[in-house]
Amino acid sequence: MNIYKIALIAICTVGLTSCDDKKKQNTPMSDPTHTPNIESVIENNTDSTDMANTSQIKVVLEAKSDSKVSGTIIFTEVDDTVNMLGELEGLKPNTEHAIHLHETADCSSHDAKSTGGHWNPTDSKHGKWGDSEGYHRGDIGNFTSDENGNATVTFKTDEWCLDCEDSTRTISGRGLIIHQGKDDFKTQPTGNAGKRIACGGLEIEK
Repeated sequence: MNIYKIALIAICTVGLTSCDDKKKQNTPMSDPTHTPNIESVIENNTDSTDMANTSQIKVVLEAKSDSKVSGTIIFTEVDDTVNMLGELEGLKPNTEHAIHLHETADCSSHDAKSTGGHWNPTDSKHGKWGDSEGYHRGDIGNFTSDENGNATVTFKTDEWCLDCEDSTRTISGRGLIIHQGKDDFKTQPTGNAGKRIACGGLEIEK
């Protein structure tokens, strides 16, 4: 998919989703049966000015642990809210997978363990995003692949920034990990999600 189109959808998400409910904002979403109508979004949002004025991180995933997973994830920041939109392929069909931000953008090792543990700048308990008992800033959640092993994943939050002075919010320099299995939101501190099957480093262009 054209990466410009993916980025444009991420920006348009701000206008399509209400900002009145912060808990709804901070929720991962994945619908394996529905692919965004990209042509329709572009047709109705042809002004490229927003694209020029929006900060962005593009992540191209690398397959790890002998998987065949690939994909591109776009992070954009508009009005103090970070939007994530990604498309993946090569996953096990009809399977839940965990997606997390890890400590570093180092994807050099075969098993992606070079990224370290979950990004947890607030020293919190691992859990489902928004849990009153605690969660890591990197605990994005789970998504489900479709019957062909593809998935579209979206997420948005005002608890991140792409690259700001607040080290507890800055996602630049982190690693994005796709896991073989789902996060159980209980096992500490990892969620018992299995092997790291794809990795991408978040590095904002200066």
